Amino acid sequence: MKLTERLSHYEKLMRLDKPIGILLLLWPTLWAQWLASHGQPDWLILWIFTMGVVLMRSAGCVINDYADRDIDPHVARTRERPLAAGKVSPREALLLAAGLALLAFLLVLPLGKLVIGLSFVALFLAASYPFTKRFFAIPQAYLGIAFGFGIPMTYAALWGEVPLEAWLLLTANVFWAVAYDTEYAMVDRTDDLKLGIKTSAITFGRYDLAAIALCYAAALALLAWVGWQRQMGMAFYGGLLVATAIALYHMKLIRHREPQRCFQAFLHNSWLGAAVFGGIVLNYLLPGL
Repeated sequence: MKLTERLSHYEKLMRLDKPIGILLLLWPTLWAQWLASHGQPDWLILWIFTMGVVLMRSAGCVINDYADRDIDPHVARTRERPLAAGKVSPREALLLAAGLALLAFLLVLPLGKLVIGLSFVALFLAASYPFTKRFFAIPQAYLGIAFGFGIPMTYAALWGEVPLEAWLLLTANVFWAVAYDTEYAMVDRTDDLKLGIKTSAITFGRYDLAAIALCYAAALALLAWVGWQRQMGMAFYGGLLVATAIALYHMKLIRHREPQRCFQAFLHNSWLGAAVFGGIVLNYLLPGL
């Protein structure tokens, strides 16, 4: 196999050709970066966290495909993934994941002992999430913790501690992740039922739409609570209003549970995260608004 062809398989294994996962992990990290710095981010720390997001999301995708290497060939949407199709060996995948995780760890070394300690928790979450689909009824909640762990790490890097605000933001991210990843799980519900995989779409059953709506509402309410505690201005709440409108649009998309529409709603969640971030940024750029 040519080097360029092998690198192409690695790129697909890391999902670099599908940036939605990077964005869904990046937005909550950016919320925390701007809130913890009061709108004046430390650009070096911001760069470190942004690169860490890309590296850890890539490592997580590789570990996920390694864990699902015997399942993915039986699912229409995943059977052509490099590991499932036999284009990359399990050993290669593990070495690649280890290399990505090591690079991410090296990035946080200048940020202090607390951040380094939290990075081990982040690694554990990323490595263990794929296996929760075997026994946890709502693995999407676990994913939300993993995807939002840049929040407490950000506060640790900038404040030297992890305040209650960070945990509230993380909880908001968990609810948001359950909402958008349930939409994603609705795409594969038929295959997952056959294979015995546990997902929130299966656990919620016929109450899936109500559960998604409640999760969106809880996420937005927690963000509003953080904003109220912070005495944020109208720009921040304008961002939340736009995010609410986007969530309502998603509910419209998924109302008939059509797989293509559910997947469209999942992808569109990046705009929800961007709306929240936009409100935070504008709050500090336009403090009188």
